[in-house]
Amino acid sequence: MLLTSRRLRAALLAAASATLVAATLPAPEPLGIGDPLFPYLGNPGYDVLTYDLAFTYSGDNTKPLDAVTKIDARATEPLDRVNLDFTHGTVRSVEINGAEAQFATAGEDLVLTPPKPVKAGARLRITVNHTSDPNGRGGGWLRTSDGLAMANQADAAHRVFPGNDHPADKAYFTFRVTAPEQLTVVANGLPEGKTRRGPNTTWTYRTQHPMATELAQISIGTSAVVHRAGPRGLPVRDVVPAADREKLEPWLRKTPEQLTWMERQVGPYPFETYGVLIAGADTGFELETQTLSLFERSLFTRPEYPEWYVDSVMVHELAHQWFGNSVSPHRWSDLWLNEGHATWYEARYAEEQTPKATSEPAQKSLEERMRAAYTRSDGWRAAGGPPAAPEPPTAGQQISLFRPVVYDGSALILYALRQEIGADAFQHVERDWVSGHRDGTATTADFVALASRVAGRDLTGFFTPWLYGRKTPPMPGHPDWRSDAPAAKHGAREPLPKPE
Repeated sequence: MLLTSRRLRAALLAAASATLVAATLPAPEPLGIGDPLFPYLGNPGYDVLTYDLAFTYSGDNTKPLDAVTKIDARATEPLDRVNLDFTHGTVRSVEINGAEAQFATAGEDLVLTPPKPVKAGARLRITVNHTSDPNGRGGGWLRTSDGLAMANQADAAHRVFPGNDHPADKAYFTFRVTAPEQLTVVANGLPEGKTRRGPNTTWTYRTQHPMATELAQISIGTSAVVHRAGPRGLPVRDVVPAADREKLEPWLRKTPEQLTWMERQVGPYPFETYGVLIAGADTGFELETQTLSLFERSLFTRPEYPEWYVDSVMVHELAHQWFGNSVSPHRWSDLWLNEGHATWYEARYAEEQTPKATSEPAQKSLEERMRAAYTRSDGWRAAGGPPAAPEPPTAGQQISLFRPVVYDGSALILYALRQEIGADAFQHVERDWVSGHRDGTATTADFVALASRVAGRDLTGFFTPWLYGRKTPPMPGHPDWRSDAPAAKHGAREPLPKPE
């Protein structure tokens, strides 16, 4: 395009003005939304509505992917700059509302300076051309035996793509992934088609419900995609290494019944599809990525794991689709609501579904497991803080946040609540929680308020020591229970005690 002299002068003046504005602003700095556990996570001043993520994968999972991230957001306050969480990638260019924007890095933030300040209420359309690096530690891309998957919890999505990396700001996602034609790509949500161009295929997926960045998932590999129907015809889609398709079928076919069981407890499944993603990788954890939970292959192939144990891990991640995914924590200190509930339903499923006569190592009944947890609860609180006021993760080891106190230590709170208000009222609380906060975020205070409303009395006095006390309160109905275990060490997330 050839500019006339008048247009050229106008363009030069606009560029000079933008440079002058940038020069008068203070130096870029990382921002956060005030989460005490992750001070620099998330960013103030805008609300993300949608992400459109495009990745090009070469077939080599050691090489950075070319990527384009498009963000549609709304400014909630006047902005001279826009901070995005992003690290471990090279930024090539940025546009805001169609105009080139200056950018710089500060800590793990990508700081954008728009050509002119953004007014409160205005739309922000941001396009970032960048790379996405699968090399490195701390989460993000997970290199598997045949490609890539994602493990973004708790604060690692911004190692994959720029965004507002905190569950308080959920958004709709579109994924467009280009990969060699012999590979299969699956992502959160439902497929919207694929296009072949030369030796590559571009796969498109879109979510029908808002999602936290930490729950994003893309699988690229030599995978088999197995389809079946769940409750009321819900599409169930499992993604497994193609070579293990038949070997894993006994586990895959369990999911529809597990979905039915969870729906009996808390109501309809909240999303458009579900399935398991079994990856050839050793992670040390499983992960509830939205609509497509991530599992290690070894969970299903190691003979020392009894069937009830594997079933319970599957139900743990399934329960998260309601608790943590559909209803997301407003702050990471609300994590107990995610993990306590997932642990609660995994334990109940194990108790109800395992045959009484079995040659496998026996799992404990719910009451036995809660009593064992109560015995160790003071030690867990001493090591990791109370359930609703956990200590920050160890520096450089963010998954150390997932300590025993947020698993069985938090399920104890739910057990105590059921003891306090009765089983019928407790189930009422559970169903109202997931229906009333569906597709949103919620806080510990919200849960206390709901339980008080259902019980017909103020339960603040009951909840406060359970949630925030350094010592475990007496268990209603079990005055003989004692907590006497030594302090447990901080550890990585461990959804279930391994069977002995």
